[in-house]
Amino acid sequence: MNDPISRRQLLGRAAAGGAGLSLAALLAACGGGGGIEGGGETTAPPETTAPPETTATGGGETTAPPKELRDIVWANWQLYLDTDESGNRYPTLEAFEQEYGIDVEYLEGDINGNEEFFAKLRPQLEQGQSVGRDLIVLTDTSGVPGRMIELGFLEKLDKEAIPNIVNLLDVHASPAFDPGRDYSLPWQGGLTGIGYDPKKVGGDVTSLEQLFTDPKLKGKVTFLTDMADTVGLAALLNGDDPSAMTDEAFDRAVATVQSAVDSGQVRQFTGNEYSSLLAQGDVWACMAWSGDLVQLQYDNPELVWVQPAEGGMIWTDQLLIPKGADVYSASTLINWYYDPAIAAEAAVWINYISPVKGAKEALLAIDPEIANNALIFPSDDTLAKSKLFDVSASNNDGYKSKFQALLGA
Repeated sequence: MNDPISRRQLLGRAAAGGAGLSLAALLAACGGGGGIEGGGETTAPPETTAPPETTATGGGETTAPPKELRDIVWANWQLYLDTDESGNRYPTLEAFEQEYGIDVEYLEGDINGNEEFFAKLRPQLEQGQSVGRDLIVLTDTSGVPGRMIELGFLEKLDKEAIPNIVNLLDVHASPAFDPGRDYSLPWQGGLTGIGYDPKKVGGDVTSLEQLFTDPKLKGKVTFLTDMADTVGLAALLNGDDPSAMTDEAFDRAVATVQSAVDSGQVRQFTGNEYSSLLAQGDVWACMAWSGDLVQLQYDNPELVWVQPAEGGMIWTDQLLIPKGADVYSASTLINWYYDPAIAAEAAVWINYISPVKGAKEALLAIDPEIANNALIFPSDDTLAKSKLFDVSASNNDGYKSKFQALLGA
């Protein structure tokens, strides 16, 4: 994205509107680090230096050296962590650094697409080399997290350093790609649907049929480079179930997307950068992630995100530790964001779906309007119409080849 101004200005705009939340206020609302009534537990993060571990060898015990926190590097998507008004500081991350006395180099926008980012890291991982990042964030439905686990490219989490794992929402407890949650924990979740500008369109865009075929949108539409999103929505348009993809349904979806490309309906396929195109008016309607539209609305309240009449897609981005990274320090950072008060502070600015028990309760105590935003905490009806893309389809080499050919069309 060329100018991610909407999220970067969010703190100032929200504060001016009375919606500004401070980390101290949220912590106070949580009872100074105690449990949140009706929510999840708050467990204190581990000490900077853990107590020595003892292991038995032969007839005696040896003392393992204590774990030490070190500076780490965190790679993430654009617009995916709370910022201050300048856009150059990250309040919850700075609070972590101050608490533990380490530095976190935060690479905002280092990730623009799941497959693209994995392709960048894979050569080093295959050679057993460091990728220069201790924590990365990739999407479950892309199939990449599961693939990295199978290939041995990820470190196991240090669960002793993540006592706040008890705050993980039950729905995320045992995903098919990582049933024991040994390698991953959710960062945020979201919905994929339609984002549009009513003034440019001259009305509403409420269906996938409109997005794919309405002639007044010709050349002003973008689709996403993630197969789970684009093929998933096309399958819904066709009346197929993207959570149980068959060869026939996949081919129908690809043909539907190809038809939209051939007709000139689709301007281009994008990663995260579609949001700037929509904000600038170069694109009128697009496949869009729910949280991005919440953010864009702070600069342009006219922009709309809608779950299509045919249904939408749901996904969760996963916190992962690449092979060779600092597991203890990365796990400690993960634990920080699983404190409900910290999760709530981040959710205010990220505006995606928090996976942490108690985050909504923390926000309800401070700002009910934000806590009741249906795009941050979706209704049961919205969730019922949301489909999780078939992860086995995401890792089907034949499907991937067909989709890549479609992107290159």
